[in-house]
Amino acid sequence: MVETDYTNHILTAYIRGEIDHDSAARIRVEVDGAAQSLRPRLLRLDFGGVSFMDSSGIGLVMGRCRQMQLLGGTVRVVNYSDNLRRIFVLSGLEGLGVLA
Repeated sequence: MVETDYTNHILTAYIRGEIDHDSAARIRVEVDGAAQSLRPRLLRLDFGGVSFMDSSGIGLVMGRCRQMQLLGGTVRVVNYSDNLRRIFVLSGLEGLGVLA
C-alpha cells in the first residue's frame, strides 16, 4: 500500500493501489509515524501507483499538510495522473501549493 524512502531530509511515500477510507487510515499511520521519527523538511506523496481515490485521498493530503506544518516542513504531491489532478484541483488542494 505504501513504501517510504528517506534521503537528504526528504521523506517520500510511494502510495499504491486504491485510496478509500480504510486504506487512507493505514497510509496515514505509516506516513505519520515515519514523519514523526525522521522529521523531514519535505514530505513527498508520490501518487504514481494510485489506481483509484475517493475523498479520503484529499483528507489524507490535507492531514499531512497540517502534520508537516507542526513539524516545520512542507508537503508536495507528485507523480499523479490527469484524473487525480482534476480531483485535487476541484478540492482546492492546488490553492495550498502542494501540487508539483
